[in-house]
Amino acid sequence: MNKIIVLSAILLSTSECLLAQDSIKKPLTISGYAEVYYQQDFNNPTTNKRAGFIYSHNRNNEVSLNLGFIKANYQTENLRANLALGVGSYMNANYAAEEGVLKNIYEANIGVKLSKNHDLWLDAGILPSHIGFESAISADCFTLTRSMLADNSPYFETGAKLSYTTKNGKWSMAVLVLNSWQRIQRVEGNSTPAFGHQLTYRPNEKITLNSSSFIGNDFPDDEKRMRYFHNLYGQFQITNQFALIAGFDIGAQQKVKGSNAYNSWYSPVIIAKYSPTEKLSIAARGEYYNDKNGVIISTDTPSGFQTFGASLNVDYQLLPNLVWRTEVKTLNSKDEIFLNRDDSMKKNNAMAITSLAIRF
Repeated sequence: MNKIIVLSAILLSTSECLLAQDSIKKPLTISGYAEVYYQQDFNNPTTNKRAGFIYSHNRNNEVSLNLGFIKANYQTENLRANLALGVGSYMNANYAAEEGVLKNIYEANIGVKLSKNHDLWLDAGILPSHIGFESAISADCFTLTRSMLADNSPYFETGAKLSYTTKNGKWSMAVLVLNSWQRIQRVEGNSTPAFGHQLTYRPNEKITLNSSSFIGNDFPDDEKRMRYFHNLYGQFQITNQFALIAGFDIGAQQKVKGSNAYNSWYSPVIIAKYSPTEKLSIAARGEYYNDKNGVIISTDTPSGFQTFGASLNVDYQLLPNLVWRTEVKTLNSKDEIFLNRDDSMKKNNAMAITSLAIRF
């Protein structure tokens, strides 16, 4: 009997030790993401590339990889680091200005906690953008494709970020020094840093309000034109099944170096998401983008880029880490800017896309 009691105690002690070891979070984790898609442009252009203002899911009439990456994350109480290497049509489009292996660095940054008693961090390197509610990871977004305002503002940035979150988690704030507008390396001849801010307020778990900005020059010093940009959005979990996002971008850029005259652009968007079951969700989007002077989107047409968009998205969660997504979208512009099958131009464009996205 005593032997049985002793053996039981040993087994119980061993089990508790194993459970304790499992509960200790490992500082290094490896993860990955991949999204494969097929897209059909109903204008049937001869090119397999979508319009130039589309930087995510920009291949047409072919099976393509939008984004695939392997990520290493290191996290301790006072130190954090991320390194992710990516491939796909998203990387080709958004990193086209970068050189060599820089084209494949999705993320590379190191962060140090500056205070023992407060959530104050300094992060530096290639970081996810502090602007907007959409990211390159489609599975994290309400819709399969990105809105026009997301595709034409930074997905990533390079620089240093000082961030602070209050103890109750309601307020987060950050200031940034950057290598200009979505760049790893500055434009040759540009010696001016850019700056940004982010202020996020979460009064409860159902509401997020965010304000982000960018101030800087994206040209060589002898052509310096200051750009001022602001992004504002609100995200609302109205019920367990219904959520809403409303966003607005506005920007202005000097017409020429030293000028007091500016060209401006703006873009509102609203997205509603309904989830009747845990596996099924439906999202609808309405948006508009006005850049008549071609600061961000150049068309070389009389009215510039003035375009309305609408889309409908259906998601089905096949497995906990695998989602099947389908979307139909229409774009309607004031000018004829969309390429047609016979190389003529049209004012409108319709497309359908389907994708499989997996996390591992």
